[in-house]
Order: sequence, then C-alpha cells, then structure tokens
Amino acid sequence: MAAESVLHPSLIVPIGHVEPVPRRVRGMIDGRVVFDTRRALYVWERQAYPQFCIPIKDLVDGVLVDDDRTEQLGPGPAHRHTLQVGPEIREGAAWVWGEGAPRPLHGTVRFAWEALESWFEEDEPVFVHPRSPYSRVDALRSSSSVRVELDGTVLADAPYCVKLFETGLPTRYYLDRTHIDWTQLRRSDTVTQCPYKGTTSSYWSFDSGTTSYEDIAWVYDFPTVPAHGIAGMTAFYNEHVDLYVDEALLPRPSGVRA
Repeated sequence: MAAESVLHPSLIVPIGHVEPVPRRVRGMIDGRVVFDTRRALYVWERQAYPQFCIPIKDLVDGVLVDDDRTEQLGPGPAHRHTLQVGPEIREGAAWVWGEGAPRPLHGTVRFAWEALESWFEEDEPVFVHPRSPYSRVDALRSSSSVRVELDGTVLADAPYCVKLFETGLPTRYYLDRTHIDWTQLRRSDTVTQCPYKGTTSSYWSFDSGTTSYEDIAWVYDFPTVPAHGIAGMTAFYNEHVDLYVDEALLPRPSGVRA
C-alpha cells in the first residue's frame, strides 16, 4: 500500500475576515475580570487562527490608556493602549481598531494574548490563542504501521497508530508507548500548549553518535476531549525524523506552522 501524501487541507480564511463569537469570553489578571462579553468577534490577523476582539463597553476591571501610537495590524490600523487592572499595568497590551479597519471591529479592542493571565470560553480555559471555528482536530485509530528512524537508528516500530488530522498541519502519527525504544530517547523539560489538544506531558530528544536532536517527540497524557484518542501516546515530528507509514518513507514536510 502506498504511503499517504503529506498534503493536507489548507487554511482558507482570508486576513481581515470578521465573524461573531457565539460563546461567552472572559479574560482575567490577578483574579480580576478584565472583560466579560457575549458579543466578542473573531478577526483573522493571519490565516492560521483568529484573535478575539472585545467590545470596549464590556470591559469590567480593565481600563485602557491611549499610548498615542497607531500600528498597522493585519486587518488595518489600530491605536495602541496600555491596560490597567487594579495595580497591574500591561504596557502596550491592547489595540483599539480605528478608521481603515473592518467596520464591525470599530468600538472593539484586541488584547495581546500573553498580557492576560487567563482566558475562558464559557467556563473552559483557552491556551495560546482562540480556537478557529474553521479548524478540526480528529483522532482516528488506524491499522497503518509506522516506523520512525533517525540517523539509521530505529526509534519506534508500531503495527498500528492513531492518526491525528488537524486543519493546516501534516497528519501526526501517535504510537503506543510499548512500541517506542525509550533507551534511545532523552526526556527534556519542554512543555507546550495547544488550544486544540491541551498541554503536553513530556518531550523527548535523541542523541546520535554525532548530533543531538532536541524535542522531536511529545506526549499528551491528558489531552482535551476532542483529542482524547491520543492520550498517553507518542508522536514524532514528521519534519525531523524519517517516518515510514506502511513501509513507505514519507517526504518531510516544510514550511509548516508550529
């Protein structure tokens, strides 16, 4: 059987596109509610994912101070502001959309994600960035065999896998722990978060005779509900290893967003 193509569905939402968010959205700093809204908007400043835009009238403890500076973001010009929440100050953490930006964004503010300590959709925390309503994550059991090699060393050899299909990314192949040669791998302290899959439990690196390959594999022990099928399984970056699916070597993808 021929290996699957590395082609995957592309990202189709144009920069500047605006859509209503049909969910309650809240942001917090130091236990204080910066904003609480049921009228948020999505705006795509880049194709990969949207940002939340919050009606200024829905600020709760958040206060905006104009920095007297206009910046050009993807959809148009925006006036930069400093955010104050009680004694906390986040300089340059907010942008109020101005003339030249899409009309629905007028009267809304876009916050730097990292400026807030926590974000919620309804009562569920959101990590890294908003989830795109046009992206899917599907974890499907598969009888495809998978072998992973690097510099001639076999790191994994599995008779089956779980394939994770995520819009805009190559297929990821998750393998049971019993099919990994852990003697060849070194655990690292890296932790990453994904708005679709959750927080990783561990990353793993490989030291060959001549080169160290850092963080080439990862595990989600407790993924989000949509990705529960990969819980406790290990995936390797297609971009950094030799990945054989049903005995056929897959080309390494390039130019893929993280």
